[in-house]
Amino acid sequence: MIIPKTLEEIELIRQSALLVSKTLGMIATEIKPGVTTLDLDKKAEEFIRDHGAVPGFKGLYGCPSTLLTSVNEQIVHGLPTDTPIKEGDIVSVDCGALMNEFYGDHAYTFEVGEVKEETRKLLQVTKESLYVGIREFKIGNRVEDVGNAIQRYCEAQGYTVVRELVGHGLGRKMHEGPEMPNYGKKGKGKKFVEGLVVAIEPMINLGTRNIKQLNDGWTIVTRDGKPSAHFEHDVALINGKPELLSTFKYIYEALGIQSNEEDEFRAKPLVL
Repeated sequence: MIIPKTLEEIELIRQSALLVSKTLGMIATEIKPGVTTLDLDKKAEEFIRDHGAVPGFKGLYGCPSTLLTSVNEQIVHGLPTDTPIKEGDIVSVDCGALMNEFYGDHAYTFEVGEVKEETRKLLQVTKESLYVGIREFKIGNRVEDVGNAIQRYCEAQGYTVVRELVGHGLGRKMHEGPEMPNYGKKGKGKKFVEGLVVAIEPMINLGTRNIKQLNDGWTIVTRDGKPSAHFEHDVALINGKPELLSTFKYIYEALGIQSNEEDEFRAKPLVL
C-alpha cells in the first residue's frame, strides 16, 4: 500500500536520512585495508545512538547488525565479519536509522585503495543509474518507469540488473509500498502520488544477474563470483518532482571528492 507523507512527515524522514548520511560519512574514512566490517559496525552503532536515534536494521527481521556490509561479489545483506578488508576490495555499506518514529535508509559502495578499472567503472555506472532512475520519479510516471530507466542505462553498458531484490517505500516502517524494482516496462506499475517517499537502490552486477544466498541466511552474492555494486538514496515527491532526503556529500567531504551530482534534486542547497 502506498502511504503519502505530509511535508512535516517528510522533514522527519529527512532528519533520519541525514543521520544515515552522516554515519556513512564517518565510516568513509574508516574503510581501509586491515579494518574489519565488524569494526565498522560497532562504530556506526555508537554514532547513531550518540545522535539520539537507534539503528534501523538491528533487530529488524532478526538482523544482528547495524550495518549490512557487502564485499566484492556480495550484492546486499552482507553481515559484518572479523575478516579484514583488503586493498582492491569494494564494500557496499547499507545503513538505516530510526528517529522521531521515521526511518532513513541508504547505501554507498566504497573503493578500498586502488581497485580494478572494470570494477571502478561498474561503480560509476551504477551510481549514475541511481540518478537516471530518480529523474523518472515524478508525477505522471509509474513505478516501472524508474526501473526501466535504470535497466536500460546499465544494460546498454554491458551490466546486469538483479531482479530478486528491489527498492521500497519508506516511512514509519522500513519497508512500505510500493516496491521499486530496478527493471521494468515504461508505463507499467502503480502511479506516483504527491508526498510519496521511496528508497531507490540499483543493484548491478559485472557478470551474471543470477544470485544465491549464503548459509548465514542473509548475505546475497553473485552466482559467478563477479563484483556487484549498490547505491541507494531516499527520495520524496514534492511539488511533483523528486527531492533527495539523503546525501552522499558527507562521504565526499570525508574523501575529498568534488561533486554537484545531487544539486538538481534539491530545492535549496544542502549546508553541511
